[in-house]
Amino acid sequence: MKKQVCILAAVALASVALGDVSRASDWPTRPIRAVVPLSAGSAADIIPRVVFEQLSEQLKQPIVVDNRPGASGTIGARAVAVAPPDGYTILAHSSAHVIAPSTVGSLPYDPIKDFIPVGGLGNLPNVLVVSPSKNIKSIQELAALGKKRPITYGSIGVGSPIQMAMERLRLSAGFKVEVIPYRGAPEALLGAMTGQIDVYYSPILPALPFIRDGKLIPLVVSSPARSQALPDVPTSEEAGYPNSSYRFWIGVFVPAKTPAPVVQRLSNEIEDALKTSTVREKLGKLGVQPMSMGHEQFAAFVKDELTLNNNLARAAGILSQ
Repeated sequence: MKKQVCILAAVALASVALGDVSRASDWPTRPIRAVVPLSAGSAADIIPRVVFEQLSEQLKQPIVVDNRPGASGTIGARAVAVAPPDGYTILAHSSAHVIAPSTVGSLPYDPIKDFIPVGGLGNLPNVLVVSPSKNIKSIQELAALGKKRPITYGSIGVGSPIQMAMERLRLSAGFKVEVIPYRGAPEALLGAMTGQIDVYYSPILPALPFIRDGKLIPLVVSSPARSQALPDVPTSEEAGYPNSSYRFWIGVFVPAKTPAPVVQRLSNEIEDALKTSTVREKLGKLGVQPMSMGHEQFAAFVKDELTLNNNLARAAGILSQ
């Protein structure tokens, strides 16, 4: 009797598993909701939209972007963490996803256990800009000045990728800083342009017109490699400051327990989308470096980034809020 029960249980489990695989192989059969936990028009919103437009064509289903900003991106992330793990709710998030555990108190989810990393979308270098009125022509001049008095820089939130990039640079270069909070990125960029603050580590896209017009001077970019949009501007590491680069990246996640075939299909389709000339051209114009990573590679990358940001937050004295 017990043997029959065990056999029936095994058959039932196998049926469920086969059913999951069958449903996964048909995925997607309806529109997909993509939660972006930052405001419309932000870099973390624009980059996914570029890729999702192509991805939607490949999957033959609409991808509807749902902006859920607030609380350093944790509101939107939590909405995905508790969503059904069926592949129809995905998260497009920035490196803020792995910063939050170090800077946000009582995080309502675990960024590793509650999500499956699917793939990267793009790396958006920041550019350190200064007003010509400051008479600072190079990063070396800035670092020298910062050893005499604190360098003022704009921040749009505690633990934001912009702040983390600046902290990583100043720790490597050994200069002092003073954080000047701003309501948003446009205000911080204006603060740098008018000389209210010494510098701002701006996303490249909004800074480009002012750099071209001579209203801002670019000192370095934060990424490990030079930006296609500013090929003559060195990286911070090329300028002589080891371990100073910082990746501001955008990637895709799904809720934990999403069927493996769905995760793999979505990962493959994202990689294919990033290879198309249309997507690469659009991202290039935005100053974005395509970040083609398979599911397993991206998962390992996310874990490394979590450790890096935790160590950086501790070294910079950025505490949970």
